Amino acid sequence: MLKAMLHEAWLAMGANRLRTALTMLGMVIGVGAVVLMMAIGQGAQMAVQQTISTMGSNIFVVLSGFTASTGVRSGSGSAPTLRVADAEAIAELDGVQGVAPIHQGSAQLVHAGNNWNAWVIGTTPAYFDLRAWPTLEGAPFTDSDLRSATRVALIGQTAAKNLFGDDSPVGKTLRIGQTPFTVVGTLAPKGQNLDGRDQDDVVVIPLTTAQRKVFGTPFQGSVRQIMVQAVSPAAMPAVEQAMTALLRQRHRIRDGQENDFFLRNLTAVADSAAETTRVMSLLLGAIASVSLLVGGIGIMNIMLVSVTERTREIGIRMAIGARQKDVLMQFLFEAVIISIAGCLIGLVLGIGGALLANALARMAVVVSGSAVLVAFGVAAGIGIFFGYYPARKASRLDPIEALRYQ
Repeated sequence: MLKAMLHEAWLAMGANRLRTALTMLGMVIGVGAVVLMMAIGQGAQMAVQQTISTMGSNIFVVLSGFTASTGVRSGSGSAPTLRVADAEAIAELDGVQGVAPIHQGSAQLVHAGNNWNAWVIGTTPAYFDLRAWPTLEGAPFTDSDLRSATRVALIGQTAAKNLFGDDSPVGKTLRIGQTPFTVVGTLAPKGQNLDGRDQDDVVVIPLTTAQRKVFGTPFQGSVRQIMVQAVSPAAMPAVEQAMTALLRQRHRIRDGQENDFFLRNLTAVADSAAETTRVMSLLLGAIASVSLLVGGIGIMNIMLVSVTERTREIGIRMAIGARQKDVLMQFLFEAVIISIAGCLIGLVLGIGGALLANALARMAVVVSGSAVLVAFGVAAGIGIFFGYYPARKASRLDPIEALRYQ
């Protein structure tokens, strides 16, 4: 019975191929747009998540304070209010997994006839664990290098490419300003951060070396920022409160006075960016879904026209014994077949469009199985929903009146 109904539906659709194709076009465009927009949206989410993962997990950054003179206040980091001793005290707090004091700035790098301006970070070996930043070649510097203020450096991929070309920089010498350094390792690529800055355009050296031989310090032990990692996301609020209280106490800041430091929760910033991208992805999908609704209305319109044109045929069917249920299923099958066929073509076009966007525009796209299943299920549902009324109208025709219809 089902096979016969499907065959009849196929023949009825084939009797007017152009009209069927135009009816199907709405579903093709709708499904294709949904799949393409969801692929682009999920690709953007994936790109943001990859960027977030390069920052490290459960990270705080404590920045030194600002200076004020004759009512003019400088930006954060302009006053040397943080010390290595502050980092050591923070490391003793409950919920803190790791701490890395940082003294950084930009400097001119020179190797042979090449030179390049890059970001130079002076820090401790713990920095690489906090950032989850492995080396491709060589090895990070050690606590012994830190104590001895050794002139060794690890270099990022962008800086290495501009100074050494395709040659391995490990074991070679570069100058930071006028100070020679031996490259002991190359860092794995990180890409851009959330601000768009190239994280690979960097050289990392021991903190003591940066303080004594590269940037200098206004007083011994001062640093420009401290990176702190909490043991878990749940521990971050308590760690933030404890760090604030500790630093206010150590810096002798009285109640009512402003902090002489700035505390930034990088995880919160990353989560905010991820949520924004997720909302945009849903918005793109919702906008594309409107075309599915339009396609469903087109199916209902054409099916109503088909019922009117085939009124006499319906009368004959019912006169020779067809039940209301049989007529209802006949027209409902036609609507569903149009919807599903349009969905399949739309899936092919949507996936093809996503792959084309990836190849030509270098856009990150992710065609997930869930998106395909959702698009297919919604298309079938729209076919049933918008096809039910015309099918019900056909099944409730009076056989005698239908036979008289001209």
